[in-house]
Amino acid sequence: MALIYVVEDDDSIRDIETIALKNGGHIVEAFGDAATFYEKTKEIVPDLIILDIMLPDEDGYKIVRKLRKKNKTKNIPVIMVTAKTTEMDMVRGLDEGADDYIKKPFSVMELLSRVRALLRRSKKETPDQISIGKIMLDHDRHVVTADGTPVELTLKEYELLRYLMLNENVVLSRDAIMRVVWNSTFEGETRTVDMHIKTLRQKLGACGKQIRTVRGVGYSIGAEAIED
Repeated sequence: MALIYVVEDDDSIRDIETIALKNGGHIVEAFGDAATFYEKTKEIVPDLIILDIMLPDEDGYKIVRKLRKKNKTKNIPVIMVTAKTTEMDMVRGLDEGADDYIKKPFSVMELLSRVRALLRRSKKETPDQISIGKIMLDHDRHVVTADGTPVELTLKEYELLRYLMLNENVVLSRDAIMRVVWNSTFEGETRTVDMHIKTLRQKLGACGKQIRTVRGVGYSIGAEAIED
C-alpha cells in the first residue's frame, strides 16, 4: 500500500480516483490545484502522484518539470491522467518526465492496475508490516501489537496509527490527519483527532508514549517513548 497524491480540478473525477485508490488499500490525499499540492509535498513526499494536465493555476507539464528538478521529488512516480489524447500530448507528457499516461475516460480497474505496476517498478510500495519501537502493525492481517501484546483498535484508530507509522518521525498536522483518515477538510472537526490520539495511546499502554504531541501543530510517532 502506498501514499498517493491525486491532483485533479474536476471534483467528480477526483472523487472517483480517490475512492478507487482507497478501496485499493492506499492512503490518498487529493488536491484541486497545484498550489495546495506543492505545500503538502513540502511536508510529506508521496510514493506516487496521479496528475491532471489542465489545472486552474498551473499545467501538469510544468508541475512534472519542477518535480524532476528537485532532489526531494525527482524520483516520485507520476501518472498523467488527461483528456488530451493526441500522440503528441502523450509524447510531451512522457518527455517532460511522467512515468505513465492514462486517457480520460478511463476505467477504475485500469487506474488501479497501472498504479500497481508503477509501484512495483519503482519499488515504492509500502510494506504490509511496519515496526516502530515496540509497536508492530501487520496490514495484511490487520493486526497491531504493542510490546508483543495484541491491541484491539477501532477502524479509525487503526487507520490513524497506520498513517502515523507510514510517516515515522514526520510531524503530521491535525488538518492533514483529518483529510487522510476522515476524508474531511472541516477545521472544526480536528478535535476528533485529539480524542482518537488519546484513546489510541491508552490502548497501546506504555507504547503509547511513542506518539509525540507537537504543540499547536499535530502528532508524530517514533521508536523512542517521549513524555509530553
